[in-house]
Amino acid sequence: MKNNIIIQIYEVQTPAEAEKLIELGVDHIGSVIVSDLEWRVPVVKETVNWIASTNSKSSLIMLFSELNNIFRALDYYRPDMLHFCEDIASRYSIYGNCEDLIQLQQNIKERFPEIKLMRSIPIAQAGMKNRVTSIEFARMFEPVSDYFLTDTLLVKSSGSALKNQPVEGFVGITGRTCDWDVAADLVKSSSIPVILAGGLGPDNVFDGIMRVCPAGADSCTGTNSLDFKGRPIRFQKDLEKVRRFVEETRKAEKIVIG
Repeated sequence: MKNNIIIQIYEVQTPAEAEKLIELGVDHIGSVIVSDLEWRVPVVKETVNWIASTNSKSSLIMLFSELNNIFRALDYYRPDMLHFCEDIASRYSIYGNCEDLIQLQQNIKERFPEIKLMRSIPIAQAGMKNRVTSIEFARMFEPVSDYFLTDTLLVKSSGSALKNQPVEGFVGITGRTCDWDVAADLVKSSSIPVILAGGLGPDNVFDGIMRVCPAGADSCTGTNSLDFKGRPIRFQKDLEKVRRFVEETRKAEKIVIG
């Protein structure tokens, strides 16, 4: 019997918002630490601590990769999961330059064995199939990861990555879907759970799950509130969008899992 499809929502930075999302049925609540200079954010720690009192799980993205800085932050926050989302496709190579990141994850596993590690696997946007060696990267990181998360890497028609992803040096929050065929191949080839992300919202999560059959579905930009110009507001969720995202995921789950 398979488990239910995991519903994961980023970027949630307060206990009050986390509580509302969990009431709506969200399983993984993701928060972000944006700097190693201001890594101690009491309200995020309160959020992680509050989630620990529920049946949901906390996940943290730290936008830095120096080992000692990560260690002190993990000592402070103690999340259920640590999520790595470096733009490995643009900045690293499948021919050995990822070794430092693999060793970093191994070191964290040894120091904090209770914390699960999630690794974003960059996949080109729809229409750019095979522009990124996503499956090869996944094979490298699989031994030191507990989850994979697909996310969209913006690339040019030549196959080279755009210089400026939304957050330079990292993948995510593009608002664009990744190539679901590649994501489905990753699900089939991976021995660890794969969470589908990249441009997912309430209007397309059902189709994404039906196409990819992932272990989970993740949303950030697609469930954000919008400003007066219709642009997503970071760190502010639209609860109605989240409610519909949960509803559409559970609807697909009944078909995929039964």
